[in-house]
Amino acid sequence: MLHAHIIGLGRSGSAAARLLQQNGWTVVLSDRGNSETLRQQQQQLERDGITVQLGQSPSLDTSPPQLIVASPGVPWDLPLLVEARTRGIETIGEMELAWRHLNASPWVGITGTNGKTTTTALTAAIFQAANLDAPACGNIGYAACELALQKDSPYDWIIAELSSYQIESSSQLAPQIGIWTTFTPDHLSRHYTLENYYKIKASLLNRSQAQIFNGDDPYLRDVGLKEWSNAVWTSVRGKEGLLCKRDRGVYLDEDGWVVAFEERILSASSLKMVGDHNQQNLLMAVAAARLAGIEKRAIAQAVATFPGVPHRLEYICTHAGADFINDSKATNYDAAQVGLASVATPTLLIAGGELKEGDDTAWIETIKAKAVKVLLIGDAATPFSERLQQSGYNSFEIVKTMENAVSRASELAQNAKISVVLLSPACASFDQYKSFEHRGEHFRELCLQLNS
Repeated sequence: MLHAHIIGLGRSGSAAARLLQQNGWTVVLSDRGNSETLRQQQQQLERDGITVQLGQSPSLDTSPPQLIVASPGVPWDLPLLVEARTRGIETIGEMELAWRHLNASPWVGITGTNGKTTTTALTAAIFQAANLDAPACGNIGYAACELALQKDSPYDWIIAELSSYQIESSSQLAPQIGIWTTFTPDHLSRHYTLENYYKIKASLLNRSQAQIFNGDDPYLRDVGLKEWSNAVWTSVRGKEGLLCKRDRGVYLDEDGWVVAFEERILSASSLKMVGDHNQQNLLMAVAAARLAGIEKRAIAQAVATFPGVPHRLEYICTHAGADFINDSKATNYDAAQVGLASVATPTLLIAGGELKEGDDTAWIETIKAKAVKVLLIGDAATPFSERLQQSGYNSFEIVKTMENAVSRASELAQNAKISVVLLSPACASFDQYKSFEHRGEHFRELCLQLNS
């Protein structure tokens, strides 16, 4: 009997365990946590014949498995995984397991530091508007193994958002179309160097049959002509911004229309999401759609009705004349800078959480230009206050919690002219929340209470 061990009892770990069991494997699933939520999942899985070990890590000392599958949150250099690979035990990620069961379907694989969720959601919406069975998975939509569990016949397309964590543990995953949205320093506590981070993402594009790149990203432009000369490049700056021939490019023309491979597709104003970065996301999604042979009418229909992505510049409500906007997915400086630059002025910014490494220079300059006040929450409140003071910006308050931040924002909005209250944390959420979604949902709940 084949024996597999799954590490990490999240949604992807549970789906991976069920998929392996369905294919005749004996499965053990372990997680270091032991919360009530995990215990409930344990009971359900064990009723279905899957052994779940909570509060412990697996051991290779007795009866080692033939296969280890790591969930995305499990570090690839975890000593146990390193030892397993050294001993010749096959060790893969959940996304790689899904690929092995779903590679009869063509994939669009979307990666990047920022922008990948919106690009994935918009790409899936376009493909689905063309009546294609094209679900989104990965960091958005389904866990990839859930798709493999749902049906035996191939999907028309699979639209996958892929983080560096998922790519580094999926060495065989090879999309039909690969998209790289942006590249800036992130996850360096896990990948250690920018070079390692770049190589992981580049490996996905190298395995893709066709590549699409954001030609307005400074880092990608710098390496583009040397490494990706045959790719499709996009630019909101017009055809002059392309790093390829016009018949291989997608850009905005002088009238604000999306031009793909020398053909006008639709007006970019059809997309209701604000900001140049979202126009860039639109260009990449249109490029993928045209490479897949999708007609202009389906593209235009999907874009015109696309509602946006929760937690990414998501409008919540208007209170005291100010729009309250949830940008909880802005978990690093670059994403937070883009979010702040995209909204109306004057802005009251709520920032903070679990501090991440990165260059905060552009973010702080945008704060100085656009924010009338910054309310600081979470573990990063004190270091952020020190950085703002060092830069000569003193209009901030340490309020510690989201409840205090929303309450104080309401007071300030009633007493001063503020156009936008923006939650754009520039931080991970794990100091106070389970995830950026959990943080954004709490912000939404508190904002909606203001008008009740």
